[in-house]
Amino acid sequence: MTGRDWPEVYKKLGVAPIINAQSWVTALGGSIMRPEVLRAMDEAANAFIDIKKLNRAAGEVVAVSCGAEMGLVTGGCSAAQVLMVAACMTGMSEENAEQLPDTTGMKNEVILFSGQRNRYDKAFVTAGATLVEYGEVGSVTPQDLDDAINENTACVAYVVAPFGAEGIGLEETARVAHARGVPVIVDAAAEVPPRANLAKFHAQGADMVAFSGGKGIGGPQSSGLLAGKKELMEAVWLNSLNLESPIAAIGRPMKVSKENIVGLVTALQLFTDSDETAEWDGWVSKAKYVADRLSGIKGIRVEIEGAEEKRQGPQPILRFEDDYDGPSVAEIKEQLENGDPGIYVGGGKRNEIAIVMVNVQDGEEIEIADRMDEILRDG
Repeated sequence: MTGRDWPEVYKKLGVAPIINAQSWVTALGGSIMRPEVLRAMDEAANAFIDIKKLNRAAGEVVAVSCGAEMGLVTGGCSAAQVLMVAACMTGMSEENAEQLPDTTGMKNEVILFSGQRNRYDKAFVTAGATLVEYGEVGSVTPQDLDDAINENTACVAYVVAPFGAEGIGLEETARVAHARGVPVIVDAAAEVPPRANLAKFHAQGADMVAFSGGKGIGGPQSSGLLAGKKELMEAVWLNSLNLESPIAAIGRPMKVSKENIVGLVTALQLFTDSDETAEWDGWVSKAKYVADRLSGIKGIRVEIEGAEEKRQGPQPILRFEDDYDGPSVAEIKEQLENGDPGIYVGGGKRNEIAIVMVNVQDGEEIEIADRMDEILRDG
């Protein structure tokens, strides 16, 4: 690896750092934590603590940040999904919580719009639930949801994701579900920023909402945050690493270290207090640089897209038109990833390349533009 800082901890393992222009994806390490977060985690590591009290205190910070009644730091957003469903199935019954993943005698169906199925929704059934789909993409109605609800329904799940189908919308989903006495849980893993989304989905009627802590918030990658109505969140607590109870709950494998709890809370406070406009402007500046450098290549149309197009921050989008005769998208990505340093970009499913700026460090936009210019103009 030439001309770049290669941390010794990675060098010893023979694993070279890369340039992440693919977003806050788990496969590339989520995000980079700020120095303040690392210092807080280091400080937390140097003392023993009552984890029950720490969880409760951290949960208060999460709740305030999300405009909710109660919160909890979780072992990632996926763990929060598991715990939300578990809470809806068991309520405050220790006997039921002890019984999971055996759901005999409990309401155990999670209803999800068919257009929101995704590879992460296995978390909704990890605690022993059954997933029930409803509606057709493009023609779903509130009546479809109402028809799907029955005496076995534990909750209705709703997934908010980039380019995700909205179905009947969260507000209408909540209206229909609540009319039948059924709670609504939301997976919004990558939906911050904008910061307003922390409270938005609660305001739209969600009973519990889960976010990743290691994406836009900038906390430890293995952290998440969950917030919602107190009655349900107390049931989440019961099903998590609940040290106030003798049961070994379904959330035991999802425990969060004191360092990660403190790191997430610190990152969340920094995130909510920081200047979102300045952050966005920095991404725009880098996006414009790359877009300008890659303009004028035959057969490639370069446009900057952002929130209006449901992108995670402003991104140069390269679209390959009929008269383009260079390497394929797959070949371009392969050359980028195999370079020194490796550069990972988004796109590919739509015959496009998306250069996501949210994790591009200062100066890396120049390396991205140089490498892509070389591949596209000389390839």
